[in-house]
Amino acid sequence: MHPASRPAGGDANLKDVSTQQNTPSPSPSAGSRKPGRIAALAALNALEGAALAIGGIYMLAVGLFGRPDSLQQAEMGGLTLVALGLIPLFAARGLLRRRSWSRGPALITQLMALPVAWTLLRAQGALIPAGIVLAAVAVTALVLLLNPATTQALGIRGPRTTPGA
Repeated sequence: MHPASRPAGGDANLKDVSTQQNTPSPSPSAGSRKPGRIAALAALNALEGAALAIGGIYMLAVGLFGRPDSLQQAEMGGLTLVALGLIPLFAARGLLRRRSWSRGPALITQLMALPVAWTLLRAQGALIPAGIVLAAVAVTALVLLLNPATTQALGIRGPRTTPGA
């Protein structure tokens, strides 16, 4: 287009359009930055979920290709561990996306991990260090989950109080 045939203010309008196209639109949560504790919490949940799923796959493989004491127990145990591993994996994904529902499954996972860690700590041999690691991960995740900043970042409101009560 020839400069003389452009409408007045045309360059300014073109400039505005080009900057609007290159500038990303702000997302609803762009104003609040994702705390590092949520990423750490998601990583701990993903680690636990992956460990459960890998353990379940191992049990399935031993059940199918090895010589287990009971084929049905190995298969059912493996499927159960894989299914249980999905819970913290979904919770980790929800935490990264800052979904308030993800706090419940993450909390339940940590509460279930504590008795398992206690059982491993009372065992012998190589299971004791595994119990120490599991207990440390579960307690760390619980502290992160119950932190008020995490609750706020996930958009979870506290209990409602009624006026005049």
